[in-house]
Amino acid sequence: MINLILFDDESWQSLLPLTYTRPICELRLGMLTIAEKWERILGVRPHYLTQEHLSVKYKFKLDSDNLLINGSFIPNEYLITKIKDLGFNQALYFGEELIAAHLDKESFDLIFEQNNLEQLEGEDLLAQGTDLVKLQRPTDILRCIDSEISRDFKLVTAGKDSAKGMEHCTVIGDHPVFLEEGAKATCAILNATNGPIYLGKNAEVMEGALIRGPFYLGDRSHVKMGAKIYEGVSVGPDSKVGGELKTVVIQGNSNKGHEGFLGDSILGEWCNLGADTNTSNLKNNYEEVKLWNYATGRFEKTGLQFCGLIMGDHSKCGINTMFNTGTVVGVFCNIFGEGYPRNFIPSYAWGGTAGYMTYKLEKAFDTARIVMARRGKILDEIDMDILRHIFYQSDQYRVWEKATKS
Repeated sequence: MINLILFDDESWQSLLPLTYTRPICELRLGMLTIAEKWERILGVRPHYLTQEHLSVKYKFKLDSDNLLINGSFIPNEYLITKIKDLGFNQALYFGEELIAAHLDKESFDLIFEQNNLEQLEGEDLLAQGTDLVKLQRPTDILRCIDSEISRDFKLVTAGKDSAKGMEHCTVIGDHPVFLEEGAKATCAILNATNGPIYLGKNAEVMEGALIRGPFYLGDRSHVKMGAKIYEGVSVGPDSKVGGELKTVVIQGNSNKGHEGFLGDSILGEWCNLGADTNTSNLKNNYEEVKLWNYATGRFEKTGLQFCGLIMGDHSKCGINTMFNTGTVVGVFCNIFGEGYPRNFIPSYAWGGTAGYMTYKLEKAFDTARIVMARRGKILDEIDMDILRHIFYQSDQYRVWEKATKS
């Protein structure tokens, strides 16, 4: 059996803070993560070639027959066919970027590991005018969420029948509504005019919810009573959503359970938005939104008029928090207080408009243990090592280090 290896390229840094805690391919894009897409398409579990601090959790394995795929490229029918047709020591490129390579162990050591990719016989799909999508910024996830939910829906539900878990619901539109085993919706309005609606295993849509497809609700996740959910919302497993959402991706294990607006935004795992938290996704002057780019260390134009909040794993905010248009929040931030916090908050920041302190590691770990235990998960040493690495790389750590030495 072929050994599938999903590898990161330089886009990993420009996709921060979402990739601080995972390889690119573990980002949710539509219903599935990119890794889950390739696993279903190729029928094999992937291994990873990723950043050093992630490599213990996301393991690498080399075999005699290896298919390497760039985790930042989104699979479509054309790319899947091209990859399946690769012979030994052949490659696919997109200009100068490697998309995929089929290598034996010796070739990997000589070519890939030593970065001698020009030695590979390859086909340039860019030169052929091929339309491929590559993730290079967090906003790229938002651009294709509708189409990816619809694409994943076909992949996940092929050959399956929907469970019967809807009671007193109104269903509108010609696209399908699909429920996995144990899912239920009660007294909700489900509008599938513009795309499909999918409820995962043991997921629940409570009374009075209004939902427009394309929409994905992961296993064991909940839509609270009276929620208003517009097109293009993907809620990962073990999450809760309420209030108003539009064009949102939630990686999983996170809560936006109360009133307030979340639009054109991405939340990582283990995030929590306090009651009546609101995000602005449109500037008052309607100008193009700028967003902090970790790779360049500055705010850069997104090409988007609508862009809200990008929040890394384990970050949280208090009640009535207001996020300005195009806000980026790192990993393990705790944000509270009146007014708008700044548009870029580095990892391990604690505070708000009155100023920030450093969220000390052990305090952060104590909170994570409590939060994860609520979902039957454990903060293990592997995850703590990843989070320690992020702490020592963060701007806020340097503030803390300077303060402790003065």
